[in-house]
Amino acid sequence: MNLLPLTIAEAAPAAAPGGSPLQFPIMMVILFAIMYFMMIRPQKRKEKERKEMINAVKSGERVLLTSGIIGEVVNVKESTLVVRIAENTKVECVRAAISQILEKGETPDAIEPSK
Repeated sequence: MNLLPLTIAEAAPAAAPGGSPLQFPIMMVILFAIMYFMMIRPQKRKEKERKEMINAVKSGERVLLTSGIIGEVVNVKESTLVVRIAENTKVECVRAAISQILEKGETPDAIEPSK
């Protein structure tokens, strides 16, 4: 058996870390940039679109509330809405409770059928 290459590999000293002292901070900046463009920026864009949607609600539109109730906006106030959810049944809710604005005959998105 030839054990010479094995003994030479074991006897070789480990290489000393010779990296730049700026290597770690540069990697952290790159990691933060990736996180910003992949996570933070899209979330801010979604939030901006949601605020625009909430501010654009008008009387007569069908809405889906976060509670799962679908109704028609009857009255728009400064910070609340009056929503008709059934005949002679109106509820007042905050604007932030709107999850979606629905078109005529449209069903809400993200509904998963029961299994």
